[in-house]
Amino acid sequence: MALSEEEQRLLTQLEEALAAEDPKLASTLRGTTTRRLHRRRAALAGVGFLAGIACLIGGMQVSPALSIVGFVIMLAATVVAITSWRHVGEVAAPRPSTRSPQSEKAFMDKMEERWRRRQDEGQ
Repeated sequence: MALSEEEQRLLTQLEEALAAEDPKLASTLRGTTTRRLHRRRAALAGVGFLAGIACLIGGMQVSPALSIVGFVIMLAATVVAITSWRHVGEVAAPRPSTRSPQSEKAFMDKMEERWRRRQDEGQ
């Protein structure tokens, strides 16, 4: 069922308002997250690396200049892949805990006390 012109116009306005109010949410809903972008770059860099290998090997039989170009392509693809993969890891990394060491100690003390009670009840 197609939308009328009025409904399409209202939908466009809603999308624009959402993008203006919360760009991160709008980006996530569109599916163009930075993680996906960096994964795509890393995959394309892998393809570029394979193309560089082909040029390097082909250049051994055709021309040394082609081998040099192949090596440069491989080097550039490796740099792009590594930097993109690092960005994927940074985006996916969980945020550090905001708990203080004191609260973690209190938590561990509670857990140890529970453990002791369970051990005492079992005997």
